[in-house]
Amino acid sequence: MAVVKELLRAEESGSISFGDYTLASKSKLEDFKHGGDLLKVKTFAEITRLEKNGMVLYESVPGTSVTDFTETAEGISFTVEGPEDAQITLGLAEDKEYSVKVNGEDAGTMRTNLGGKLAMSVELSGAGEVKVEVRQL
Repeated sequence: MAVVKELLRAEESGSISFGDYTLASKSKLEDFKHGGDLLKVKTFAEITRLEKNGMVLYESVPGTSVTDFTETAEGISFTVEGPEDAQITLGLAEDKEYSVKVNGEDAGTMRTNLGGKLAMSVELSGAGEVKVEVRQL
């Protein structure tokens, strides 16, 4: 299991890793500077939430661990793992269509709402690490 014991860390590749779903009580790390942005993470067994400059960028229920999280103008990619299936919400551009791939398999096209939120379910139970790619069309 690749839980992130330091809650949030910058990787040499320029990506970030965050989240520890093994924690029984909520832990958070605020004011983490990365790429000119201010990040905040809250994580434990029930939820993992990453905020960038005060806006939600990633949220999972229940909690997960995320590695190689990369955000570009085209979308977001990351690897996620957790003990059970998770509902993941991403903060993206408002009212746009995105192509979603889970472990390389096409999961279809999804549209964000007016708040820029895209919600999806990811099957994690017994799956180990799952690669998710979300690209704007």
